[in-house]
Amino acid sequence: MTAATVHAGCVVLGTAGVLLRGRSGSGKSALAEALVRAAAVAGNFSAHVADDRVMLSAGAGRLVARPAAPIAGLLEVRGRGIVAVPHEPAALVRLVVDLVPHDQLPRLPEPADLLADVAGIRVPRQMVPERSTARAVDLVRWALRDILSAREAPI
Repeated sequence: MTAATVHAGCVVLGTAGVLLRGRSGSGKSALAEALVRAAAVAGNFSAHVADDRVMLSAGAGRLVARPAAPIAGLLEVRGRGIVAVPHEPAALVRLVVDLVPHDQLPRLPEPADLLADVAGIRVPRQMVPERSTARAVDLVRWALRDILSAREAPI
């Protein structure tokens, strides 16, 4: 089993862990909050797992995300500060979301663009535009429908 700590965020929507990657200020925390809220509004389980630092463990073909202990249950809300949020201790990562500059978001992604290799585990991937939370939620919704089926998608 391999383990690493990465600069990212993670939420769990239904049973799907969603790893959020992007540079500082790209909107990872805002997207995490919007995804948790969207799943809750749809009547599905959702929770934060980690913000800013995520501990990833890879083994048996699976990728598991956990919060870094010192900041477990904390979320940075730009304009407000660090706030306490309910959180889950772990999630099985089913989707990697990369927040990218608008001009780097392909209009028609190649099949290779839709997969990420994280710690030797291949995981479905969705690129979303930085700081465009509503559009990002829509793209994550479509990705989860492809991965889980429309009936099982939590948002």
